[in-house]
Amino acid sequence: MTAKTLGELRGGDWEAKAGRSIKDELRANLVKKLKAKEKIFPGIVGYEDSVVPQIINAVLSRHNFILLGLRGQAKTRILRQLTDLLDNEIPVIAGTELNDDPFKPISIEGKERLAECGDATPIAWLPKSARYVEKLATPDVTVADIIGDIDPIKAARLGVQLGDERSVHYGLLPRANRSIFAMNELPDLSGKVQVGLFNIMQEGDVQIKGYPIRLPLDVMLVFSANPEDYTARGKIITPLKDRIGSEIRTHYPATVQEGMAITAQEAWTKRDNNVKVPSYVSEIVEEVAFQARDDNRVDKHSGVSQRLPISLMENVVSNAERRALVLGEGVPVARTTDLYSGLSSITGKLELEYEGELKGGEAVAKDIVRRAIGQVFSQRSLNLEVGPVIEYFDSDNALKVPDSLVTARLPDVFAQVPGLIDAAKSLSEGNSPEDLAVAAEFILEGLYARKQVARSEERGYTAAEPDLNPGAARRRWN
Repeated sequence: MTAKTLGELRGGDWEAKAGRSIKDELRANLVKKLKAKEKIFPGIVGYEDSVVPQIINAVLSRHNFILLGLRGQAKTRILRQLTDLLDNEIPVIAGTELNDDPFKPISIEGKERLAECGDATPIAWLPKSARYVEKLATPDVTVADIIGDIDPIKAARLGVQLGDERSVHYGLLPRANRSIFAMNELPDLSGKVQVGLFNIMQEGDVQIKGYPIRLPLDVMLVFSANPEDYTARGKIITPLKDRIGSEIRTHYPATVQEGMAITAQEAWTKRDNNVKVPSYVSEIVEEVAFQARDDNRVDKHSGVSQRLPISLMENVVSNAERRALVLGEGVPVARTTDLYSGLSSITGKLELEYEGELKGGEAVAKDIVRRAIGQVFSQRSLNLEVGPVIEYFDSDNALKVPDSLVTARLPDVFAQVPGLIDAAKSLSEGNSPEDLAVAAEFILEGLYARKQVARSEERGYTAAEPDLNPGAARRRWN
C-alpha cells in the first residue's frame, strides 16, 4: 500500500534512504543494472565503446558532466535517458515547491508543514518522469528564470516583507530539487547566470536581489554544448568549467554500418504499402552523410547532423511511394534515382563554406549524392563485368528510361544494353522484375557516378566525355 503520510513511511526503506542524494540514487541504480548486465542507454548506437563508458564513469563518480559534440549526435537523447537510472518514484511533502524530502525538508514551507503536522504530514509521490528538468540556454535567459526572483504579489498575499524567503518565486533550478537538471547549449548562457549555476554546484547558496538564501539543493547537473563554442569562443566561464566533473565528447557514427543502424532505427519507413528498400540504397543514403562530412565545401565546425540520412531515407521512401501511387504499382521499391528526389532533405542541413556558397546548395548536394553512389557502387561491383555496358554507350547509343513506366517493366528497357541484365542479376536482392530493374538502374547510376557513362535529361544515359573515359583498362572493377 502506498504511504500517504509521513508516519506510514517511518520504519521502512524510505527512512533508511533519508538524505540520500540523487547522485547516490543514480549510482546505486546504475550499479544494479551493470551487475544484471542490462543495456545502458538502449537505442543509442555506436557509443558502446566510447561515450557510454565515460558516462558510466561520471555517474559512478557522482560527477556533474557535460556532453560536447556537434549537432545531431544524440546528446539530448542521452541526457533524457538518465531518468532510467532513477527510482520509479520518490516521496515528497505534498504541495511543496521544492520537492521536499519528508525526512529532511529544505524549504520554509516544508519545514513548517512538518513541524505542524508531524507524522500526519501528507505525502505525495513524484514519478521519475517528472524528475527531469530541461532548459535550452539562450542569451535572454535570466537569473530569475533559472534561480528565482522576489515576487511582490506573493509577498503581499502572504503578508510578509520582501526580504522574507517566502516572498521568493523560485526558478527552474530550485524546482528541480531531487531531480536531474539539464542545460542544453550551455555556452549561450550569459556569464551572470553561469555564476549562479556554479554557486549552487559548489556552495549551495544563491542571492536573489541581494537577499542571501541558503538552499542545499540536491540536483544532478548535466550540460550539452558544441565543442566549437566551448573551446574556441570560450563562452563558459572558467569557475563553471572547473566545477563540471567530467567532460565527455560525442561523435558521429564511426562506420557506415553504424550509421545505417541508427537510420533504420529512427527513420519512418514503415508505411501502409511496405516500401521495399534494397540494402545498397540504404547504404548510399548513409554514405551521403559521410561524403558530406568529408567535403571541403561543407563547414566542418558546424558538422553534418545524423538527421540528414534519416530525413533523406524518409524522402527516398516517400518518392518510391508516390511513384507507386501514381503508376498503380503494387509494392513500391526504392530506386537509386530516388536519392536525387530527396535533395530537399540535404540542402537545409549543410552549412557551406565560401566555395560551396558560390556553387549553390543544390549543386553541392547533387554532387555529394553522386559521389556517394559511386563509392557504394565501387564496393559492390568488384569483379562485375560492365565492359559491354560501357561499350554500348561508347558506340554512340543512348538509353532513355521512361518516367511513366512501372518498375516491373523496366527490365525490358534495360535489356537493350548488352550485358546489363546479366550484371544486374549479380547485384539483385530478389528474383522479381522490380528487383532486377532496381539493380540495373543502380549499375547505370554507378557508372555515371564513376564517370564511365554520362547522363542528361534529354537523352538519358550516353557515352562519357572522351577525357573522362580513357580506355578499356577501366572496364572492369577490381
